[in-house]
Amino acid sequence: MYTKPGEVEGETSSNWRESEMLLLQQVMALVGKNLSPVPVLREMLHLMSELLGLNRGRVVLRDEGAKTSRIKHAYGLTPQEVECGCYDEGEGITGQVLRNGHLIIVQDIDAEPGFLGRAVERSKLPPGPVSFIALPIMGGQFAIGVLACHRIRTRTRALADDVTLLRILATLIGQLLQLEANLMEKTHALEQRNAILAQALASGSARYGIIGTSPRLLRAISELERVSDSSASVLLLGESGTGKELFARALHLASPRRDKAFIKINCAAIPETLFESELFGYERGAFTGAATARAGWFERADAGTIFLDEIGEMPLTLQTKLLRTLQEGTLTRLGGIQEIRVDVRLVAATHRDLLSGVADGTFRQDLYYRLNVIPINLPSLAERREDIRELALHFISHANQVNQRNVNLTAAALARLQDYSWPGNIRELANLIERIVLLAEQPLQEAADIERYLPRESDAMEKEQFAASSMPAAPHLPLRPYGSVDSHSADVLHNALKQCGGNKSRAAQLLGMTARQFNYRWKKLAS
Repeated sequence: MYTKPGEVEGETSSNWRESEMLLLQQVMALVGKNLSPVPVLREMLHLMSELLGLNRGRVVLRDEGAKTSRIKHAYGLTPQEVECGCYDEGEGITGQVLRNGHLIIVQDIDAEPGFLGRAVERSKLPPGPVSFIALPIMGGQFAIGVLACHRIRTRTRALADDVTLLRILATLIGQLLQLEANLMEKTHALEQRNAILAQALASGSARYGIIGTSPRLLRAISELERVSDSSASVLLLGESGTGKELFARALHLASPRRDKAFIKINCAAIPETLFESELFGYERGAFTGAATARAGWFERADAGTIFLDEIGEMPLTLQTKLLRTLQEGTLTRLGGIQEIRVDVRLVAATHRDLLSGVADGTFRQDLYYRLNVIPINLPSLAERREDIRELALHFISHANQVNQRNVNLTAAALARLQDYSWPGNIRELANLIERIVLLAEQPLQEAADIERYLPRESDAMEKEQFAASSMPAAPHLPLRPYGSVDSHSADVLHNALKQCGGNKSRAAQLLGMTARQFNYRWKKLAS
């Protein structure tokens, strides 16, 4: 708690010095805690009054773009008095200080015809002589404001001491205001730059057919464009339904290979027996029915881009051949002996944890590191909720056009879509919108109307809980940094199959692998 020095005889110089030091300490402590000068100025004017008797302090600043100035910060003035403190250029003592940039001391405001008394009426001031001190607040070579206060003349403290301290405070105020102006200028420049960047990214995303302007999405697009000119492999990571194929195509379109072939392959959709011939081609007579030679997808993608979706489903034997093609830029067709040189940019995608595949031996460690040169994480729809409205409107427009309908969603319906969790991501949203368009009984769908199309969010959770409770616990298997088909013993496979009643798909799920991986191990162990 601060004690105001009394205006009585016997007040010593040391007492005033202690008050000055306390004021400066308190003010400087606030400077270190606040980027904004407002709390600093508020406390400064307060301490000037409470500790030194410099009452009704105010900071007057120029109005931006005008020749007037007004009180912006004050202590001891009512809101009405602050409102009255407006001055034209050169008007009154305050206006003169602001125009000339020089200190003015009015010894007795009653004897000074230039003193306006605009902010505080004389009747509200103490009787007897009252002084007025006004100092310029400098910003470079020009006065940007005025620090002013009233001073009772019947005080033991020397006027020169008050002026010295006020000069220090006015200098500090000028520096704080200049720092604030510089910070605002830089912030404004950064906001403009971000707006330009966001607009550029948004236009870029629209060019690629990617809809949305959420920060996570724009970050992924920015990463994509930064690596588009290189030939390094890119690994797209994210949940199923987040638009990996669209991003792979965007990477191709942003690259110098845009005029060449873009080949997309879903590894999960190719039978294991056809994998090698599909990817690398075959020569005539390589197998029964191979009447002619055929180029594989890698050859067809020469000088272009090949997109391997769900690469975690690729058979282990083919992973070795893929790694060799990526490292050496050559391939050999099935049944052939001649090496064929290819120049292909590989983009791979998976929603699986490939490191787990490396640990359990279903994915080669060296291939993983070869693919993981540039990983790009695609955000789920739940991580970019601000894009749901725009996506929904896009899908409903497309569905209306394809199905010759005229169905629309109200603002409340769009808000309900934004609140939904979307475990299936963009694919689920697109399917739901098409279902609404096809089954809607009215052209305008309210939130209540679309509720019946939305799966209950608790259903998926209940199914997972039921599956977890009904599924036998998987046996503990040691993890290895890299393994082969022997990573699961025959006993483990037999036990899993027995627990699942002979169902290989469920046995594979029990052991944390795909049905293809289970079948591959089963055949190898049986041979």
